[in-house]
Amino acid sequence: MARRGSEFAGLSVAIVTPFQNGKVDSARLKDQIEFQIAAGTNCVVPVGTTGESPTLSHPEHEQVISEVIQIIAGRVKVMAGTGSNSTAEAISLTKWAASEGADATLQVAPYYNKPTQEGFYEHYKAISEAIEIPICVYNIPGRTGQNIKPETIARMAEFQNVTMVKEATGSMDQASQILNLTDLTVLSGDDTMTLPLLSIGGEGVVSVVGNLVPEDMLEMLRAFSAGNLEQAQKWHHKLFPLCRDLLSLATNPIPLKAAMAELGRDTGELRLPMTPLNDAQLEFLRKTIATYGLGAVPV
Repeated sequence: MARRGSEFAGLSVAIVTPFQNGKVDSARLKDQIEFQIAAGTNCVVPVGTTGESPTLSHPEHEQVISEVIQIIAGRVKVMAGTGSNSTAEAISLTKWAASEGADATLQVAPYYNKPTQEGFYEHYKAISEAIEIPICVYNIPGRTGQNIKPETIARMAEFQNVTMVKEATGSMDQASQILNLTDLTVLSGDDTMTLPLLSIGGEGVVSVVGNLVPEDMLEMLRAFSAGNLEQAQKWHHKLFPLCRDLLSLATNPIPLKAAMAELGRDTGELRLPMTPLNDAQLEFLRKTIATYGLGAVPV
């Protein structure tokens, strides 16, 4: 039986926000979207962690969501990152995204203020009651400082429009508990854990490395879906070093933006407090993408 939220199974890509001279670069944003659509990506996720959402002003946040939805024009799904550690702010951003035509909302666990489990429950309850589009609960305690326990997610599953979990705890036990306790669709929030998560009942990934090699991520997902585990494992082991090195070199999206620039898809500068890779890190990155088989653009 299909799980709630299974229409978002497959590859979702958390895209970067391109900047030029301190402003959102709409032309490069469009290039990113067309790149993903041409690759066959199922869903685009703007203004998440990869999109440097903490440094976007509210007008910029709304601008990026609106432009992404307009560019996509219904060709693939849009899951807008509209979470916040302020419940009122999360509701306001999500209402905007819904009014613009977003297909779903990615709601990161409230960060920094470290709510209790009851606080998490009430936060998502308030958002659920304020909007109608599907909600993906994004649990990433390494960023937020607090884990949403499976039992709390099971309580959230009582809300009709809470349909998905982006699972980024790194714990297969936690993911298994969520799948066991609920009928929610579970998506990997960590590229290296996608295949293990699929093996226990997950249905896809919200990917960072999909910005670089969406076709390869899709091949792994298709192989698993077709029951070809050996082929899926081959893709996992090809992708693994790229995913590991890209996301361990520096905080996301620092290495990702550098890699995109190396591959001729420059998305402009980072915003403080994010800073560029140093020379040694950049050389390591170049070796990583070359070893994978991605050709760097000659300088």
